[in-house]
This record gives sequence, C-alpha cells and structure tokens, in this order.
Amino acid sequence: MLGDDAELTAAVLAAQDGDEDAFRTVYRAVHPRLLGYIRTLVGDADAEDVASESWLQIARDLDRFSGDADRFRGWAARIARNRALDHLRMRGRRPAVGGDETELTDKPAESDTADEAMESLATGHTMNLISQLPQDQAEAVILRVVVGLDAKSAAKTLGKRPGAVRTAAHRGLKRLAELMGADADAAAPLGAVPPQPGPHRGSVARTGVTHWRSWTQKDM
Repeated sequence: MLGDDAELTAAVLAAQDGDEDAFRTVYRAVHPRLLGYIRTLVGDADAEDVASESWLQIARDLDRFSGDADRFRGWAARIARNRALDHLRMRGRRPAVGGDETELTDKPAESDTADEAMESLATGHTMNLISQLPQDQAEAVILRVVVGLDAKSAAKTLGKRPGAVRTAAHRGLKRLAELMGADADAAAPLGAVPPQPGPHRGSVARTGVTHWRSWTQKDM
C-alpha cells in the first residue's frame, strides 16, 4: 500500500483505538465520495441526512471492522447503501440516480484509467448524464470510479457477482462516453470543422475530457 491508502489504513487503526483526530482524517478521506454515492440513491435533498445516519453507524461499529483502506471503503459503502435503501423504503420511493460534482472535484483516483474517468465525472454536466444510465450501470460506475472500490468490493456492496459489476460498469462508461459525444456534436456550431480522431482508439472528441479513452473489461 502506498500514499493515501497506507495513510487511510493507519488512520482507521488509530480511530479504532479511540483517536478522535484519526477518525476526522478517515471522515475527510471517505465522506466526499460516499456522499456522492448516496446522492445517486436518494437524491440531493435527503443525501446529507442519510450520510449522517451512515457515519453514526460507522462510528458505532468501527471496533468490529477489520481490514485495510480498500476494505474500509467497501464496508462504509455497504453501510451507506443499506441506510439509503432503508430511507427509500420508508419514503416509498425508488432510487434516484444522480450526483453532485462539488464533493468529487479534488479527490485523487487510484489509477491512470480511473483518473481519466474521475476527471470527466467531476463535472456537473457529466454527473447529470449518469442519471440517464440504467440503475445498475449508474451504481457500478459510481462505486468503481468515484468511491474507488475494486470489482469484488463493489459486488459485495451490491449483492452481485464481480463479473456482473464489471460488465455493468463497462457498459455504463461506454454509454456515458456515447452521451458525452452526442452532446458535443449537438453543441458544435453549424459548419464547424468536425473534430479529428484522438490518439486513442475509441476516445471521445471535444467533450472537455482530457485523453478520455475506452474502458475495457480488463480496466474494470
């Protein structure tokens, strides 16, 4: 483990020993992405309340947790999802796909590929496009790219097989790229010179995303 992951793992361990500063470090590291995921489920209006309920449970059950930074993110995501679904059941509503980019803008991703997707997802316009994806694809994209879970952890959170999550994320990102490309074409002025192919096969031209390239099952 290097960098942020090692620091988060150390902070979780210290928080389990009662270090309040360490718990604040864990909160600052995990909360923005977790809140973005909760917003995909309950919408903006109720996201903060559900996030607060989630962190109350995380704090209460922290001594039962065992694992590193990756496992902690997955554990926290499962708690948040369960709280969100409980909230929706009480309100009699279906999950609301969407998100708020303001919580994601300065959060580093864990790989070059994820960094490219994160750059695109950190814009309000692209987050709005996620609302056009099927629910399973939207959740897979958010968990894999925004929350930063691996396929196994994301699958455990969603109660699915890792292969199904990889497929949903792959299809969701592919569809997202198509939507971004369609928007770019619609926004181009009449008579404008068509965008030239980029250096990567399958890249989306003129979307405001730097070096976007096709994601593959291997990437996910």
